[in-house]
Amino acid sequence: MAEPRHPSRSPDVVPRKLMPPPALCGFLLLLALVFTVSYAVGSAAGPVAPGIHGTGSGTSGDGGDGTGGAGPGDMPGMHGGGG
Repeated sequence: MAEPRHPSRSPDVVPRKLMPPPALCGFLLLLALVFTVSYAVGSAAGPVAPGIHGTGSGTSGDGGDGTGGAGPGDMPGMHGGGG
């Protein structure tokens, strides 16, 4: 009786089901390329508006009124009323 022939697998071959689909690999490669080119162009262009600072008159540096908290002075025209 003849034995059925099965192609022998070498131990260094990764099974096909463990590998991601080629389309996913291509997409991730393209995504990495787009981010790399975007970063390079942004670095070459430099800051968009280096002279712009916050509009607040405070000294805290965050553009607020210097109180450091979310108080009624943070947003003009907001008088703490609800509903």
